[in-house]
This record gives sequence, C-alpha cells and structure tokens, in this order.
Amino acid sequence: MPRLSMSEIHPAAVSARGLQLMDYDRATISPGIVHLGIGAFHRAHMAAYVDSLLAKAPDWGIIGASLRRPDTRDALAPQDFLYTLAIRDASGTTPRIIGSIVDVLDANTQRAQLIETMADPAIRIVSLTVTEKGYCHDPSTGELDEEHPDIVHDLAHPDTPISAPGIIVAALELRQQRGLGPFTVMSCDNLPSNGKTAGRIVRRLAELRGLGEAFTRYVETVRFPSTMIDRIVPATTDADRAIVAELTGFDDAWPIMTEPFTQWVIEDDFPAGRPPFETVGAELVEDVEPFELMKLRMLNGSHSTMAYLGYLAGYQYVNEAIADPGILKLVHGLMTEEAMPTLPMSRSTLEAYRDQLLARFANPALKHRTWQIAMDGTQKLPQRLLGTIRDRLKAAQPFPRLALGVAAWMRYVTGIDEAGQPIEVKDPLATRLREIADRAGRDPAKLADGLLAVTEVFGTDLAQVAVFRDTVTNHLKSLLDNGVKETVRRLG
Repeated sequence: MPRLSMSEIHPAAVSARGLQLMDYDRATISPGIVHLGIGAFHRAHMAAYVDSLLAKAPDWGIIGASLRRPDTRDALAPQDFLYTLAIRDASGTTPRIIGSIVDVLDANTQRAQLIETMADPAIRIVSLTVTEKGYCHDPSTGELDEEHPDIVHDLAHPDTPISAPGIIVAALELRQQRGLGPFTVMSCDNLPSNGKTAGRIVRRLAELRGLGEAFTRYVETVRFPSTMIDRIVPATTDADRAIVAELTGFDDAWPIMTEPFTQWVIEDDFPAGRPPFETVGAELVEDVEPFELMKLRMLNGSHSTMAYLGYLAGYQYVNEAIADPGILKLVHGLMTEEAMPTLPMSRSTLEAYRDQLLARFANPALKHRTWQIAMDGTQKLPQRLLGTIRDRLKAAQPFPRLALGVAAWMRYVTGIDEAGQPIEVKDPLATRLREIADRAGRDPAKLADGLLAVTEVFGTDLAQVAVFRDTVTNHLKSLLDNGVKETVRRLG
C-alpha cells in the first residue's frame, strides 16, 4: 500500500473512494502561523479549520512545532505533512486529507530554527495547544510558577529555552531587535481565560528576563486573544490506522480520529492580521468567557468525573461509562443541578448543550479512553471542578456530584483500581501524589487531608472549608469501602 504523500494523491482514485481532498493548490500555500504543540487535538481542530480556508487565504499555512518529542515530525515528514482526519459516528467513518501543515519542527533539535521562524515577518500568529501543564503555571492561581524546572532553565539559558513561554519570549526578543511588530499569541488550551493566562505568564517571564524597559513595553503590546475549542479526539490506535488504510488506500502513519461535532469561539483581537476564520464556521466574539465556562464546567467537568469513576469501575471508554445508568444519572445531575446554575447563559441554551454532550459521550464509534482523559488531573481539577465548587460554596448551594468527582480523582491517584490492578497515573505530580497515598493507606481522612494539602491544586482555601472537606472525605470513604457503582447508586 502506498504511503500517503502528494505524489500518491491521484484525483480520480481519491474521488472513487469518496475521500475528501484539499480544494487548493498546495504549492501556492505559504505559512502565516506557527503552532506550538502539534498534537492530535490541534490536527483535529484548528488545522482542519485552516485547511478549509486556504483556498481563499493561501498565506495562512501552519508550521508546527513539537516541544517534547519528534514523533509527529517523524510520522508526517515522509508524507509531506499530510494526514487523514477520520470523522466517526454510528453511521461510519468519513476520511478527509488535511494539508494545512506545511512543516513540523522538532524543538529539541531545531530550537534555533524554530525561534528564527517565529521571528519571520510572515508569521503573524503563534498558537498553542501544549496542555495545561505546558504553561508552567500554578493551576490554583493562574500565575507563572517561577520555580518550575523549565522556567528555571529558561532564565538560566535564555538562548536555548525549552518551555513554550520561554520560546515565545525568545522569539519576541528577536523580533524587537529587528524592528518587527509582535505576532499575536493565541492559546487553544482548556484554561479559564486562556488568553489572559497566557499573557500573564509570558509578560511575567519577559519581566524576569531583565531585558530592559523597551522590551517590557514591547511585550505589553502583544495581544493574547482567548478562545474556546471543543472537539473530542481519542488517541489513535493501530486498529484505527488499519481502518483508515482500508478506506483511503494509503498507509498513513498518524491519522486522527474525531467526532462530527466541532466548535471554535475566538476573541477577535488580532492587530497583526488573521485568517477569515468566520468563513469556515468559527465564531468571532468580543467575550469568550461565557462559552469557555460552559465548556469547562459542563463538558470537561463531566468528562473528568466520568474518567475517574469509569476507569475505577472497569470501563475503558467513555461511551461504556455513560451507558451505565448510574453514571448517566450522575452526569446529567452534575450538569443540570450543579454546573448550569453557575453559568451566565440562558437555561434553554444550557439544556440544549447538555443534551448534545450526552449524545456525544454515547457515540459508540468514538473510542475515547477514560485513562486518556484522567491524565494530568492536578492541572485539570482547578478549572474543571473546583471553580464550580467555589461558586456553589459562595451561593451556599450543595455540590455532592462535583465532590464525588474530586473524591474519585483521589481514589484514582492511589494507583490501584477496584480489581486490585495497578493504575499508570500520568501526572506532573504523580510521584508526590503516590507518596501521599502510600502514607495514608486506605484511611480516607488521611488520604483526603494529604491531597487537600497540595496547594497547587486546591489553593489554601478549600482545605479549610469543613463542608467541602467532609463531603469529599465521605465520598472517598464510600469509594474505598463500597466501590464506584454502589457509591453512585447511593448518591441517587
């Protein structure tokens, strides 16, 4: 079977297979965007939007950058950086070839080239999907973690930065030295007010660099529009690769699997210029925060709660977890009774979004692993669950389902599931969490107290709130004594 590449794409053969192909001449495409964190989510979301607009705006191609591993570059370079986006639902899989990524750089071996590329005047947007932990911040405050190992490195070695904020500051320094205006920095990660968070972090790091007042003023002019992005993107498996090969007739080293639904809400603040995103389905707005809160608290909060409970109960995939009547009732109640009252949207809008989410979770063709969603919980909980809990506390309203989500995370990070099997807990604080769990054993009060003392997650306030501490501890005791299904049943 031929490897996917420009030389192998023959329109007649592609058409015969029903394969959706680019509607532009790829030879005419030039880059206008550098994207840091060229992972599966970016390739299912932003890169697909850009692919749809290149026929109208060919100077907005994407140069991607892998910040940690060269896997993406190694997979895509032999196929001219083309890949298949496979959209799946119960009716089947629809493949589409995406060509918006024109190159991928490996920051570990091509760091100087990456920074030089970002300093090219043709680059007007630097976008990011580096996950919550890639911002080197304290999730409980949203501020730069000045003791983060990557930040410590970048301040000591500013010419060879390894963090996303460090790379951005280095590129801005080069642009300022050359008399060029700054690019716009667009975060596409699941963070509250992600643009404001990115701006705070980059400006603080620039200040710590001590490059003088002129550079500080220059960085102050950089715009950081916020965004809300929504599409479920499971990890690609070998079985997925085989399905894509059968459908397309090409060997694609790294196809991307996703759902039909996609949403992108963008704060329209791009003084250096932007592609016509609104022509391909994105919403350009003045304020992203209401959309962002809706997604974080309803989709992401439910996802994390399902992931921990589902994994512990033996459900490998989200659609299996939501098929459990107890978990379905719990998630419906979490969204309707606890999350929705904290949101500024109309009740009808929120109910429609809830129903849409429940249908998306149940998609049997989208094999979204609970373990994948459960990763990096210390970075996710503050935005997905704890912000909602704080609002419920301020309003003197109960939060039993949200608290169960927190307790399920605590049970999960003990590293042993309900069948007595080890859990591979992937988290920046995994070692510390395991030490706390080992000291506590199966004592729910000790375990809860130990984890609530992790201020990077819970801040300094929540551990002092008796109703929060007691509710979480009681749920944790039930999970340890009775298991997930009985605990969910008792919650009703």
